[in-house]
Amino acid sequence: MSGERDLEVLISSMNPVRRPGTFVFVSVPEAAATGIRAAATITEDEGVTLVITKTEADAHGWGYDFEAAWLTLRVHSALDAVGLTAAVSSRLAAVGISCNVIAGYHHDHLLVPVDDASRAVAELKALAADGRG
Repeated sequence: MSGERDLEVLISSMNPVRRPGTFVFVSVPEAAATGIRAAATITEDEGVTLVITKTEADAHGWGYDFEAAWLTLRVHSALDAVGLTAAVSSRLAAVGISCNVIAGYHHDHLLVPVDDASRAVAELKALAADGRG
């Protein structure tokens, strides 16, 4: 089943939910990433970026600069849908909440500062209720 492309539908039905836990970004050599259960992995020239739980990073002694709450937009968005990321990140930016976006096959995922998680969810629900970007 292909994902939704209509921006109004995407926004009004995004249904943001918070995944349990605190997540961090770490950058490690490729060999260090082997066998790690990461929530997301990005290979860069400088090494492998893993998005993992804070607990996992602490267990490995890996440093991090940003502690995030993981929010999932439950609407099945098409990978080529236009505007959802812009609408969501703009809404959060307008209230001073940083947002790192990761697209999965079915859903978009937002990593926001842990201390701003509840406020971010409230803003996203308000955006959905508004039905506009």
